[in-house]
Amino acid sequence: MVLTPGLEGSGTLFANLLAELPKELKVIVAGYPQEQYLSYTQLVLWLANVVPKDGPYVLLGESFGSPLAVMFAATHPRNLAGIILSAGFISNPVRYLGMLPRLLAKPFLVQLHPPEFAIKYFIAGAHAPKSLLQAIRKAQSAVSPTVFAKRAQATLHVDARKEICQVNVPLLYLQGTEDHLVHKSALAEIERLHPQTISVPIRAPHLLLQREPRAAADAITRFLEAQGLYKEETL
Repeated sequence: MVLTPGLEGSGTLFANLLAELPKELKVIVAGYPQEQYLSYTQLVLWLANVVPKDGPYVLLGESFGSPLAVMFAATHPRNLAGIILSAGFISNPVRYLGMLPRLLAKPFLVQLHPPEFAIKYFIAGAHAPKSLLQAIRKAQSAVSPTVFAKRAQATLHVDARKEICQVNVPLLYLQGTEDHLVHKSALAEIERLHPQTISVPIRAPHLLLQREPRAAADAITRFLEAQGLYKEETL
């Protein structure tokens, strides 16, 4: 399984999920270049050199990484057996906030770390442990403010609605029912354009893989088993 991360891009925030996934499952964390901004189109080409060439795999896209997963799947890459979207979207997921996101997605504002209450409300959840809050700040600090801001701007302009209609592999959507960032209409849009989408609600905030890794790992494992990619009894 290949994991493409959210805005921070390093993939370090996958630690909780990795601890809960079956040990026998081979996982590649596809962290993006941290000092160089790559557009979604460029990331699709970049990802082609990261995924396995010698056997089937599933691609998991978290938040910012979800349009990437859809765009990549639309190219019908060899050996891709399915995609998983966590808190995902295929077009601007925060249009309900009006112009505010466009105003905030500036490099000089990115350097001014958001207050803890904003991190909790929008991404980490009300009762997020301090260890997660510290991990979020550390991950965000590791990426260039300019790169981070450009990624944020990219999410406001992304449009993978055409691409999702071309996806011909199974699609699992993990939805945080307490997500205050990606509106629930994002899932509705995906289901409308890809009716075969399998959705699993998880009582969690936007960072559901970090807050409810066990529930997420269980849903992922069931999906892999359904696609014949993992059999617990044989491992």
